[in-house]
Amino acid sequence: MTEPEALIPKHGGYRHLKSFQVAQLVYDVTVRFCDRYIDPRSRTHDQMVQAARSGVQNIAEGSQDSGTSKKMELKLTNVARGSLEELKLDYEDFLRQRGLPQLPPHHPALMRFKAKRCATLDDVRAWVEEERRRARTNTDEQGQSSEAKSSVSVGISPCEALSTPTLVANAALSLLNLACYLLDRQLSAQAAAFEKEGGFTERLYRVRSAAKRGKP
Repeated sequence: MTEPEALIPKHGGYRHLKSFQVAQLVYDVTVRFCDRYIDPRSRTHDQMVQAARSGVQNIAEGSQDSGTSKKMELKLTNVARGSLEELKLDYEDFLRQRGLPQLPPHHPALMRFKAKRCATLDDVRAWVEEERRRARTNTDEQGQSSEAKSSVSVGISPCEALSTPTLVANAALSLLNLACYLLDRQLSAQAAAFEKEGGFTERLYRVRSAAKRGKP
């Protein structure tokens, strides 16, 4: 026997969404990054932290509101997507304005970062320490460390020693690309569900009609 349609379906559960988990990690990374590398008195500091927070909060609020408003869920998920896109631009600006490299996706350091599948700020910190240690121990044919060599080299070499802010900003961008990809998929699924099933008003009509048909 088919279960009757619930007026308010299961909703919330945002903590299990991969998009929420990645956005929350971006928020944690951004708070620490801004406290260390962005002037706390600047608007950029506040804007980056608020954009990261907006990404997390709007995913959660959209998930919670989905029980009574699919339209609001779509709207808030899109707000989260926009906030994270804004944050991507801030990280890109940070690198460009300081002459620091934005690493291509296939760069060995980023490949190692993606393989690590960081879930916490401590995981990201451990990856940065591993990359810095790798740079300190690598030497070229003349015995010159890659860190010293990087100060005079031009371009991005796989063995080039990258500064901590460069590594963290690129890690944040990698996480943001993943979060935005997941939110794009989430938005597509939400739009398809809304188109097929309608929102709360349509559901209320169906539930009331079914209740009337069930009366003796």
